[in-house]
This record gives sequence, structure tokens and C-alpha cells, in this order.
Amino acid sequence: MPRWKDLPDDLDPQIKEFTSQIRRLVDRSGLSVAALADRTGYSKTSWERYLGGRLLAPKGAVVALAEVTGTSPVHLTTMWELAERAWSRSEMRHDGTMEAIRISQARAALGEFGAAEATGGPSGRVSGRPSGRKNGSVTATPGIAGPAGVSPTIPPQPTGADADARDAEGSGGKSAERRADSWGPTGYQGPPRANARPGSDPGDPRAPRPAEGAPEPGSGGRQRLMMFLAGLVGVLVVIAAVFFFTDRSGGKHQDAAAPPPSPTATRHASPPAGGKCAGSACTGKDAEAMGCSGDLVSTAKTATVGTTTLEVRYSKACGTAWGRITGATRGDKVEISAGSVRQTGEITATGDAIAYTPMVAVQNAADAKACATLASGRTGCTK
Repeated sequence: MPRWKDLPDDLDPQIKEFTSQIRRLVDRSGLSVAALADRTGYSKTSWERYLGGRLLAPKGAVVALAEVTGTSPVHLTTMWELAERAWSRSEMRHDGTMEAIRISQARAALGEFGAAEATGGPSGRVSGRPSGRKNGSVTATPGIAGPAGVSPTIPPQPTGADADARDAEGSGGKSAERRADSWGPTGYQGPPRANARPGSDPGDPRAPRPAEGAPEPGSGGRQRLMMFLAGLVGVLVVIAAVFFFTDRSGGKHQDAAAPPPSPTATRHASPPAGGKCAGSACTGKDAEAMGCSGDLVSTAKTATVGTTTLEVRYSKACGTAWGRITGATRGDKVEISAGSVRQTGEITATGDAIAYTPMVAVQNAADAKACATLASGRTGCTK
């Protein structure tokens, strides 16, 4: 039975070649994954992911593997750089795909919201009212509703002929006759017409006589006024309904407007599963002893100082970072800083090649900076 499973078919050729190379180095050394983890300082789970093609090994792990297997780190890190570029390209393509999916989902959600308003949803429901008669039937014109503070528009009014016909039906066509005959019994011929325009007085023989059953002049204006007042009342009713629904959901809006808790408070509220501290409570403590290492940690920054690899190790779950040097010798020191907080570590025993600093609390990996000072006097820091 083969020792390694086949690499995924969709894996980039550069990554596949690099992973196959480190598999051959491990096979040639005869080390088990557990022994490899013990000698390099990287966990067994991490090496299983590196060798299975599920995760790209960090540069520090590659250098440590070269040292353990007696391989030149220069050639191995060259292959790692090519694989790292391919891995970054794959992540960018994945991020672009996920972003396109999120945009499509957002557009679909907005489309459904707009459709609900167009069909008379809770926020866009208006009531219709009759606006006139045509061919003996009543036609409905939607009420005019709008946001608070916007003046309502006057609804379309019926034509003069339609208004006169409707008024004639209601009054029986007798108003004009009553006005024309109102002066008859007394023999008074109406007000003086010396200054009146010819034809402007209904009693003037020169004035045009309204047709039989037609409403008196000015009745169309009164009808328009009544229609406007009715429309205004409808608008006020709709606005009151909008405010009613807004007040009912006001509590939800207030909850949504409340500022979210700070990232630091949320992230550092409690230790992760299996952890013993989080955030500032971890400052000055050992990452492995507090349960913040293993699968919870990643290498955020790396730098090479001589033949020594310098790293910033970051645990998002614990909200901490620490410094590490590999391939080092006795007398080499490593320091981690975040703001004004600093922690240091040093190799004091002959034969040791790895040194760590205690942890410092950070909000993200960019807040931490690691520096190395070698016994030879050479120094370097991560960017």
C-alpha cells in the first residue's frame, strides 16, 4: 500500500511538483510524520496537510525540512517560491469566484425586494379611488403616496365635459333654471349691467343659454376642489399607515443601529476550545502551554537572517503572536513586539536550533514585528 495518497487533480502543477519533491525528501530520510514534526517544530497535523497538498508549507517549515534531511535549502526554497506564487494565484481566483457569488446573491435579494414593492407589499401598498366616469363605468386612479416631507401631487382631474355630465346627473339639470327664474316673481331684472361685459350676465339676452340639463357655470371648479380634497385625505391616510408600520419596526431598527462590539472585545472574550487564555491574558505566557499553538497557529511573516529563519507566529483564536527562529545556534536571540509590549527568547543550549518568545496580545498579525539578533552580531526583522 503506498505511503502517500494521490494529490488532487485540480492542484496547480507548480504546487504538485513542490509537494512531490518534499514527499521524496521525507521518504529518503526514512522519518515518520510524527518524527518529522518533532525535529522541525511544526505539528504532525500541519505536516500531514503540507504533504497531502491541502496546505502550502511556510518557508520556515521548508528550511527546517532541508536541515533535517540534509538538503540544500537554496534549491528547495526556490521551488517553494514558485509554488507560493501559484498558490496565491489560486487563492485570488477563489476569492474572485466567491465575490461574484456574493454579488449575484445580493442582486437577487434586491430584485425580490423591488418586486415586493411593485406588487403592493407592506411598504408600498396604496389604495385606489375613483377619478372619473367613462362610458358609464368608474375608472380607478392609484392614490399618490410618497415619503414624509414630499408634497403630494394633485391627482388627474376629469375633463370639463365629464364633470358637467356628472354634476348634471346629481342635480337633475334644474340649477340653471332656478337661477334664471329667481328674479321673475318680483319683476326685478337683476343687477345693473352698465359695467358688465356683454354676455357675461346669465340674464342678458346676449349671453349664451346653457343647454337643457347642463349644470350651471362654476360647478366644475367645485367638483375639482372636492376631488383634490378627497385625494389629499387619501394621501394623509397612506402616510399615517407608513408611520404606523415604521413605529412597529422601530425597535428592530434601533437594534440594527446599535454599534457592534469592538473586534478586540469579541475576539478576546473567551479562550478558544482547549485554550487557557485569550488576548492580553496571554501576554508573557508560553503559546504551547496555553493551548494556542498547533492547528490554531499560522506563520504571518517570515524573514531570513543569515542562515536563520525568523517568523511571526499568529494565533487568531487566542488573539496573540510570538516570534520564532529556526536553524539557529547557541546565543541567537529572537524578539517580538506589538506597540510598547516586547517579549524575547534565546537559544542557551548547544545543539538546539529553535527558539520561541512568549506571546503578546494583538488584534491582527500586522500589529506584530519579530527581530533576530545572531551570536555573530548580525540582525534582521520582519517587515
